[in-house]
Amino acid sequence: MKALSVLYDSPGPRARRRYLLYSLLFLLALGAAAWWVLKLLADKNQLAAEKWGPFVEDSRVWTEFLLPGLLHTVQAAALALVLALPLGALLGIARLSDHAVLRRSVGALIDCCRAVPVLMLMLLANEVYARFSDVTPEMRPLYSVVTGLVVFNAAVLAEIVRAGILALPRGQSDAARAIGMRKGQIMASVLLPQGVTAMLPALTTQLVVIVKDTALGGEMLAFDELLHQVRLISANYGANTIASFTVVALLFIALNLLLTTLAARTESWVRRSRKSTGATVTTSPAGRAPLA
Repeated sequence: MKALSVLYDSPGPRARRRYLLYSLLFLLALGAAAWWVLKLLADKNQLAAEKWGPFVEDSRVWTEFLLPGLLHTVQAAALALVLALPLGALLGIARLSDHAVLRRSVGALIDCCRAVPVLMLMLLANEVYARFSDVTPEMRPLYSVVTGLVVFNAAVLAEIVRAGILALPRGQSDAARAIGMRKGQIMASVLLPQGVTAMLPALTTQLVVIVKDTALGGEMLAFDELLHQVRLISANYGANTIASFTVVALLFIALNLLLTTLAARTESWVRRSRKSTGATVTTSPAGRAPLA
């Protein structure tokens, strides 16, 4: 027996037939689009075996290009996340300070960092490292990509932290203050632990954005990440650019699905292990700015 909802009426026979018709029309449209794309590729000889064969016949495509590129992508994203997360938390807490000068100064800094394109931050970091540091040319692309990602994403994460804390009921801090806890204790022992639960969906979205943004360094700074391998594979195995883009896109999809699955399980575990306020923080569709 189906569970009855008290919020809306269950669809009747006509509504179910209408839903089935819409589903069939959508599947037909999707199949027609897929057939049109495959026919277009076949007409341009892009489905020929010699263009896709190297990915299943030659292991060097994976050992010399794709897997090292994937490793560099994960390395840059992991470094950026490890550095940006505590920095963003500190900036987010400072954004909530009772001291107006500190709060406004940090707010202006966050607004500036969020307003500048992350690619421009990478290019600027590359110039700074080239002129004012001893970083070797081989390591400079990695440093520049990580620096740009850290500066931009720390500003975004700061807003996520601020929004997560503000989403909590005011009574939480009032009750802690009533039993004599100081501001630092309230933040560390009451607000942040509960706010993390509300922030997790937005943090997951931002993690996926960080992984994808590493590709900017590959195109503009010759950082040896996953997308950069398309050019190298095409140069070594003929004009199979579309096949290379397709395989690299599938690897990005698999990596991001793995990350979102791990994040979803972590969020589920956190919500089961502690009481939640029910508040959540989400990001905009572009994953750039948090919405409180």
